[in-house]
Amino acid sequence: MADEIKLRLPNGDVLSFESGVSGAEVAQSIGAGLFKAAIAYEIDGVKRDMAMPIAKSGDFRVLTFDDGEGKHIFWHSTSHIMAEAVRELFPGTKVAIGPAIEQGFYYDFDRKEPFSQEDLEAIEAKMREIIDHGRAFQRCEVSCEEAIERFEKEGEIYKVELVGEIPLGETVSLYTSGSFTDLCRGPHIPDAKMIKAFKLLSVAGAYWRGDEKEKMLQRIYGISFPKKSMLDEYLEMLEQARARDHRKLGKELDLFSINEDIGPGLVLWHPKGAIVRQVVEDFWRRRHWEEGYEPVYTPLVGRAKLWETSGHLGFYTENMYPSMEFEEGGAYYVRPMNCPFHIAIYNSQLRSYRDLPIRYCELGADYRYERSGVLHGLLRVRGFTMDDAHIFCTPDQMVEEILRVYNFSLDILQSFGFTEFGIYLSTRPEKSVGADEWWEKATVAIREALDKKGLPYKIDEGGGAFYGPKIDIKVKDAIGREWQTSTVQFDFNEPERFDVTYIDEKGAKARPFMVHRALLGSLERFFACLVENYGGNFPMWLAPVQAVVIPVSEKFEEYARSVYSELRKKYIRVELDNRPETMGYRIRSAETGKVPYMLIVGGREEESGSASLRSHSDGDLGAMPIEQIIEKLTAESKPPK
Repeated sequence: MADEIKLRLPNGDVLSFESGVSGAEVAQSIGAGLFKAAIAYEIDGVKRDMAMPIAKSGDFRVLTFDDGEGKHIFWHSTSHIMAEAVRELFPGTKVAIGPAIEQGFYYDFDRKEPFSQEDLEAIEAKMREIIDHGRAFQRCEVSCEEAIERFEKEGEIYKVELVGEIPLGETVSLYTSGSFTDLCRGPHIPDAKMIKAFKLLSVAGAYWRGDEKEKMLQRIYGISFPKKSMLDEYLEMLEQARARDHRKLGKELDLFSINEDIGPGLVLWHPKGAIVRQVVEDFWRRRHWEEGYEPVYTPLVGRAKLWETSGHLGFYTENMYPSMEFEEGGAYYVRPMNCPFHIAIYNSQLRSYRDLPIRYCELGADYRYERSGVLHGLLRVRGFTMDDAHIFCTPDQMVEEILRVYNFSLDILQSFGFTEFGIYLSTRPEKSVGADEWWEKATVAIREALDKKGLPYKIDEGGGAFYGPKIDIKVKDAIGREWQTSTVQFDFNEPERFDVTYIDEKGAKARPFMVHRALLGSLERFFACLVENYGGNFPMWLAPVQAVVIPVSEKFEEYARSVYSELRKKYIRVELDNRPETMGYRIRSAETGKVPYMLIVGGREEESGSASLRSHSDGDLGAMPIEQIIEKLTAESKPPK
């Protein structure tokens, strides 16, 4: 008789089974609904196919499409179905890699002819045929030598290259579905029939391994769901996203541009975009002062020795701009981040435990050489401004400081209108630096701070940086998309490299805890987030133009100018539209420009010292005295406290 094993479920229940029971059998014993929805299972953190046997006791969890991990498995399985369809339709096409991504999946193909829209439709039809027929994903493990021999026979040069990087003698896993076999860790869905709805979205060029020196492949993107209603909702969201695209609105509203003559990924902030940025920066500076941060300014370049000490030249060179060589002082590098400069300010004098915590903040311009293939509007750029801060504190101050910055992050984000958050704690990865004691203390401090706040959070075991655990905060925008914003990151690496110390209560040198912290991320990315969240309809306090004065004809231009001047004196961001166009055209222009208010003036308004006030959101508000309008607009223009 087989040995008995005990499986602990997420709710704490413990179930007993015979050793060798499959994940599918366990799910079926829990409930028919769970069994039907099951994508894969997890035992002690290891994800496996539902059909695989369970040999020993442990923590057991069934993954469904409702789980982030379940979605990724579902999408990755769909990419295999797509690759099978492509190979059947276009013989000779070589396959590269096909991972799940944040939303959906892609697969890279090596084919001479470009994929057309008609090709995508044909691929979708073949995928439906495969799915309707059903496809189980069969796993087998083979030696590297066997895998290389197999892929060489098939002419799959990219798979041969990938397997060739694994030490000979080790085994790799292959998954076969129908006529297609892929190098893959798995797991996969039990059967392709689980895929009820899918859509191939686009084709783009992609260098093999993201290296511009390698061959350009064709990347097909797609999305899939277990219900058609989910696909319909997703496609509707994509339509909204296209209308809200910050690149489109940035041009239409004259907010920013990127000029190829200046350089890809280098942003030109036009006056209207610069005004929004200035308002954000002013709010940021005021709130940081209120929270006890001290502002600093630091250079944009630093000597090579600085970046050698920090480790950037050893681990990050490919993302740094080339060095500038000088006869005196040697090589200098444009900075990719601000941390070494803040550490230098801290190290400029001896620190006591009585001085801590120290909180430095800076809106620091940084430059990173992102590959051209990943540049994307303001979301991925080469020159950006980080809302950066570094906190130096004693071990006893950790929990309070983490809770403080966590609350500060949420407060700042709520001030910009965000109310839904995804909060993630990333813990120690396999390869890391720093003493076990430091990792334990920092992780406990983060957990304690998160628990005190009481908001739900997810744990990404092993997902932290090699130099410390971290909190990531994502905001959900108006159409349900998540955006990465705040990061609170411990660092055990830089304090060691730069010998950061303080004198403790016993008069001995001690190492402070150092926390990197960005609330908004980069201003460029956050600005893109704001544009898309509001669809360009900024709230009054952020709007680049808060009001426009429109005279009904040239005869009332002098009065319109006086109204314009009165509003400007009260620091209302106002424009005067006295173009020789019809009044209707100018009103439509203000509406298209998403200006919150229009003040329309003519003979009656001039006689009464008033204006007809029109709201972008609420329409005609009627005539009001200018003083009342100023009072109303001033009140609505105040930034959050």
